[in-house]
Amino acid sequence: MPNDRASGGDVYSIPPDSHSSNSEQPALSELSPQDKPWEKHRAFTDRVEDFYRGSEFHHYSERVHFCSELLGFGLISETGNAAKLKLRSARFCRLRHCPVCQWRRSLMWKAKAFKVLPRVVEAFPTHRWLFVTLTLKNVPITRLRDQLSEMNRGFGRLVKLKAFPAEGWLRSTEVTKGRDGNAHPHFHCLLLVPRSYFGRNYIKQSEWVSMWRKSMRLDYNPILDVQAVKQGNKPMELVPELLKYATKESDLVADREWFLELTRQMHKMRCIATGGVLKQYLKELEEEPEDLIGESESGEMDEAKLYFSWRRKEKKYRLTDTSLR
Repeated sequence: MPNDRASGGDVYSIPPDSHSSNSEQPALSELSPQDKPWEKHRAFTDRVEDFYRGSEFHHYSERVHFCSELLGFGLISETGNAAKLKLRSARFCRLRHCPVCQWRRSLMWKAKAFKVLPRVVEAFPTHRWLFVTLTLKNVPITRLRDQLSEMNRGFGRLVKLKAFPAEGWLRSTEVTKGRDGNAHPHFHCLLLVPRSYFGRNYIKQSEWVSMWRKSMRLDYNPILDVQAVKQGNKPMELVPELLKYATKESDLVADREWFLELTRQMHKMRCIATGGVLKQYLKELEEEPEDLIGESESGEMDEAKLYFSWRRKEKKYRLTDTSLR
C-alpha cells in the first residue's frame, strides 16, 4: 500500500520534544516524513485558487481558499510514551479539481476497493484479472466533453460484443495534457475474466485493438494495452493505478486557460463506473465519498488535540498555538 494511506487516516509518530515553546512551532511534515503529501497537495491547491480567481469560476477560488486550511488531529495513546496523530477534522471544498480533495477522494475510493476486492476474489476463486488501458488520439481541450461522452458510448458497445471476455469490470477515466497542448482522455479498466480466457478463449493484442476500434467506430487503430495479473497475485495491487487522480496535479497547474476549460468540459462528468458481476460489490465507488477524513483509528483517544494551519508563504502546515490549550 502506498504512503498515502488508503484509510485516509494519516497516522504519525510524534517526537517527545516537538512542542518546545522556545522555537518556532514545528511543521506537520517535520513531525513525520509520511506527512509530506499534505504539503505537496496543498501547495498545488494554492495554484488552483489563483487560476480560479478572476475567472467565471471566481466563487470556486473562495471555496478552495478555505479548503484544508486548518487540520485537527487527535492523539491516540499507545504502549509506553509513544503516541500517534489521527486526522479528526478538516474543512474540504470538495471541488473536482481541487488537488487536496482529489487526493482525499482517491484515498477513500482506494480504501473501499481494498476492503471489497478480497470478497470478490473469494467469490470467484478460479477467475483471473486483466488490466486494460483504452486510448484514442488527442483532442482539443474544447472537445473533451464530447470525446468522453463518445468514449462512454463506445465502451458500452465494447462490453456488449460477443467476444468481450469480462464478466465484471471497474473503469476509471483519466485526462492528461498532451505535449501538443491537447487533451488525452483514456480509460483504465480492471476486468474479471474466467480462467478459460487464458486457454481457448484467449484474445490477442491485435484483436483487442480491433474490438476497441469497432466499438469506437474509428478509421485508425488506437493504442491499447492489456496486462494480465499474474496468477496468484491479487487485483488490490492494481488499485493505486486504477483509482488515482482523474487529472494529475502537474497538468492541473501547467496552464491556466487549459485548466479553466478542463473545469468547463468535465463539469458533473462521472469518472468511475462499474459493471457486470462487480457492480454489486463496487457500486459505492461510483458515488462521491461523503467522508474525506477517514475511518476511526483503533486505540484510546486522549483529550489533547493538535491543530496545524496552512502557511501559504512557507508552503507548510505548522502547529498552531491553540493546539496546546
